[in-house]
Amino acid sequence: MLQLGNIRSPTGRVLQLLGQLSCRECSRDQGQGPPDGVKSTDKRVGPGPSSAQNLNLPLKGPLEFGDYQIVGTRQRIRAQVLAQVPRHIGKPEYYASGEPRSFTKALPIIKFEEELPKIRESCRLARFVLDALTKEVKVGVSTEDLNNYAHHLIVSNGAYPSPLNYKKFPKSICTSVNNVVCHGIPDERRLVDTDILNIDVTVFLEGYHGDCSETVQLPAVDKQGTDLIQATKVCLYEGINACGPGVPIKAIGQSIEAMAEKLGFKVVPVFTGHGIGTFFHEPPDIYHIDYPYPGLMRDRMTFTIEPILSQGTESISIQEDGWTAITQDGSRSAQFEHTVLITDFGTEILT
Repeated sequence: MLQLGNIRSPTGRVLQLLGQLSCRECSRDQGQGPPDGVKSTDKRVGPGPSSAQNLNLPLKGPLEFGDYQIVGTRQRIRAQVLAQVPRHIGKPEYYASGEPRSFTKALPIIKFEEELPKIRESCRLARFVLDALTKEVKVGVSTEDLNNYAHHLIVSNGAYPSPLNYKKFPKSICTSVNNVVCHGIPDERRLVDTDILNIDVTVFLEGYHGDCSETVQLPAVDKQGTDLIQATKVCLYEGINACGPGVPIKAIGQSIEAMAEKLGFKVVPVFTGHGIGTFFHEPPDIYHIDYPYPGLMRDRMTFTIEPILSQGTESISIQEDGWTAITQDGSRSAQFEHTVLITDFGTEILT
């Protein structure tokens, strides 16, 4: 079990295949430790009906993809009690209803100069929380443990965990293991030494969201898993390097897909990056494939780049919990994500 000790922060959509679903449609810096009376109160309320879609996948992954366990193929729908967030913390528009604002054919939102410091603070907190979580990834720790620790860190720093109740998502972070592509719901399964794990953290601080994710590996992950993780990180930075004022938005996906193919992997095309700011997901959509998305990047535009690479198929299935996305052939996937800001001079990585 993770210990929730005091800690100081650093500064005192399924694309309707070829429509769109932002990744993580379903998700960082002030203060020291939890304020008096603040506790991580995430609880489960008994198992609900067992159900999830069963693709008849074996416990072990297909041999051509390496040595690892298949997970997420029998995700149950469970009754959930949402973790509590103190009243004094600012909350996004969906925190009570679970229904975020939707955008239809909207133009990318260009931020005002005075908004940028708050976006930077939110992104710094997101990175701080993600870095703290990756240090706690160990054999025997459950993703539920990581979720509770994340919730504690976020609320004790005066922020709201953006995934919580976003379109009814029941947890404060997403945790995706092995063949789970994204949007994995933290649960009681304990990590084993051959796992790879993506942790996706988004926080809402003083009216702005900051979003980042990273895939980490346990001690006995094989070379195939390590190569997948390294290739995904390379592709993220390939996409970031394609950014700049006046550059077509579609150049990001073109660069990422070309690099993924060169490295021998496939991009999972159904999940995109997204604009971010006062809204968790806003225009533009950031495709990670060669897709003719219109428009140019402009100064003061903020968005996420978050490619997912697969060892095998690019096809996914959504489990009956409505969130967990898994590869259809049981192959592993990995994801990395940054929030970026376009400036007059280039690109600033905010996370």
